[in-house]
Amino acid sequence: MRRIVLAVGAGVGGLGGFMAFLVVGVYGAASDLPGGGGGGGGGQLARDTVPEEYEQLVAEWGNYCETLSPAILAAQLSQESGWQPDVQSHAEAQGIAQFIPSTWATHGIDANGDGVANVWDPQDAIPSAARYDCSLAGYVDDVPGDPVDNMLAAYNAGPYAVIRYNGVPPYEETRNYVRIIRSAEASFAAPPDEEPLPALEAAAGAVHYAQEKLGTPYQWGGEGTAEDGGRFDCSGLTKAAYEDVGIELPRVANDQWNAGPHPSRDELLPGDLVFFAYDLDDPRSIHHVGLYVGGGYMINAPYTGATIRFDPIDSPDYFGATRPSAA
Repeated sequence: MRRIVLAVGAGVGGLGGFMAFLVVGVYGAASDLPGGGGGGGGGQLARDTVPEEYEQLVAEWGNYCETLSPAILAAQLSQESGWQPDVQSHAEAQGIAQFIPSTWATHGIDANGDGVANVWDPQDAIPSAARYDCSLAGYVDDVPGDPVDNMLAAYNAGPYAVIRYNGVPPYEETRNYVRIIRSAEASFAAPPDEEPLPALEAAAGAVHYAQEKLGTPYQWGGEGTAEDGGRFDCSGLTKAAYEDVGIELPRVANDQWNAGPHPSRDELLPGDLVFFAYDLDDPRSIHHVGLYVGGGYMINAPYTGATIRFDPIDSPDYFGATRPSAA
């Protein structure tokens, strides 16, 4: 849970007109956006979804085989390490692609030609992950089911587990791994050039939905259902707001981070999701999300005992933003 550090300087009533102005302003920004709408990118990465130093690698190696794509590779690396090249898991999985030493010894390559296949060097590890994905896809090619799901499951649990269970094995970790990457996949794919306005309408509609919930009591785990008494927690509110305009988001804040491209602080538009984290270098530490409305404010379902309200976004744990309407 996130406890707000900065106090709100205006009540809900005083911000009502401001809010209406912001929703209308979403439409006026249409000519400034690079694109919108839904759909995949045909092998292209969406702008600003991958750290700049890795964009070329992911774009090139993500097309290494038919089963892989840059969007899938990007979502996988984000899930594996949060783009951190120097992390090691409790199971000794290492680097940006989280290879265990025995797997790296077999599948690691010297992709940058410096004479060393270095698991800690993304220039080697990202191409190695793509090649290993494609090798796994070949190993499980005859297994029933979605070939991408099977490939990802094999990366997580090993190809023999996929073969043994005739598809994604019944391991909770592996099923969550596949689900999270496939859910995030579309957010890394470049959107088509056409139909930018519906994306803006979706953002405005999500803001309008959340505005209608101002004053509603917070409930941990709440999704606004009858069973919840119409109450929400932070990610329950953002999920419901975008579901109301036909955009499906993952349930929890940490997963919603990968639901679209990441605008910078000075590029924020109403409808963007804004995130807060314990570790500002690690997206896996995200613990809270709000819906940006402009002017440095968000609609926020903050914590037990509070109601949905306007709150400032600028605080020490502000992590970044995601634009679901561009996914």
